[in-house]
Amino acid sequence: MLRSRNAVMLAFFFNGFTFASWVSRIPEVRSSLHLENGQLGLLLLAGAVGSLATLPTTGALLHRWGAATMVRAGVATAMLGIVIAAFGTDTFGLAPVVAVGLVLYGVGSGIWDVAMNVEGAVVEQGLGRTIMPRFHAGFSLGTVSGAGLGAAATAAGVPLEWHLTAACAVTLVALLSTVGGFLPRAAEAAAEHAPAAGALAAWREPRTLLIGLMVFALAVTEGSANDWLAIALIDGYDVPHWVGVSGFGLFVTAMTTGRVVGPVLLDRHGRVPVLWSTMAAAGVGLLLIVFGGHAALVVVGIVLWGLGASLGFPVGMSAAADDPVRAATRVSVVSTIAYGAFLAGPPLLGFVADHVGTLDSLLVVAALLVPSALLVPAARKPSDSPAHA
Repeated sequence: MLRSRNAVMLAFFFNGFTFASWVSRIPEVRSSLHLENGQLGLLLLAGAVGSLATLPTTGALLHRWGAATMVRAGVATAMLGIVIAAFGTDTFGLAPVVAVGLVLYGVGSGIWDVAMNVEGAVVEQGLGRTIMPRFHAGFSLGTVSGAGLGAAATAAGVPLEWHLTAACAVTLVALLSTVGGFLPRAAEAAAEHAPAAGALAAWREPRTLLIGLMVFALAVTEGSANDWLAIALIDGYDVPHWVGVSGFGLFVTAMTTGRVVGPVLLDRHGRVPVLWSTMAAAGVGLLLIVFGGHAALVVVGIVLWGLGASLGFPVGMSAAADDPVRAATRVSVVSTIAYGAFLAGPPLLGFVADHVGTLDSLLVVAALLVPSALLVPAARKPSDSPAHA
């Protein structure tokens, strides 16, 4: 179990590392391709389209091929996509080439994401304690590393294609040599006992759909920082690019901290009160970033936003996988709905930013947190009473 836990942690880490490596160069993509915010939002949409097209079938593929095989396939496809996007930006200067790369990245990342979450849920159930947020902390630690290296590469003037090709090569070698430590088809063996119509039935389960909608809202909360925080700081406060990227690095550092501490709070207080508290922190943080006007308040806002965005996605994945027999199909459903956030979020904020400014567009995220709080009770463990979520 220890070997499997470590293998899953590395899968999460490198998923975050490669994602943040790409995100750290988004301001350069915008300037190199001479894009407006709305055009950049549409370009970023390509990655979400790739993921969304793949996710509905990933659960069934997991049953057949196993999590380790699916992660290998996902990593190879995603890394190819990032390299194509990198060369499309600097070498060719063509947005359509970048879009093709992002579609491939989205396809690979979607497969990789569902497979590692299902495997993580199986390991969590085997350990008998909450650990999923720490797997996602591994993702966040990867984003801290990727954002830090991205900021350094940007400040040093390292060409985008050199930086991203190196990051992809390291990821590919590391994961192809370690995912063999996954449990031997554990999730798939459990799924063999599920009814044949399980994949379709999961789309008709009210609890699964509510969890998906909750994770959708919280994925917007997390994903909007990934796509727009650095640009919002650059546009709203007129700071250099490396400062904007460093702000994103602070966000993911705070998010990592929340995911490390989160399991203790979740086991002690339950999912519902902890999620409500973190959502409130995210809302306050967003308001401080937009209206703070002072570097100290903006820094506090970024930290609160990062802490507040830390637990929504991992708790949603754990909640979807509460029943190990249907874990793969339910995680696939919730992931599909959640990735709709990455489909809708970038262009929505991009178009709003064109009208009110990038910084003020973040208020859309704060407003979304209010109705999404009503969905949090769906994540309660089935065995828990309302008194202890």
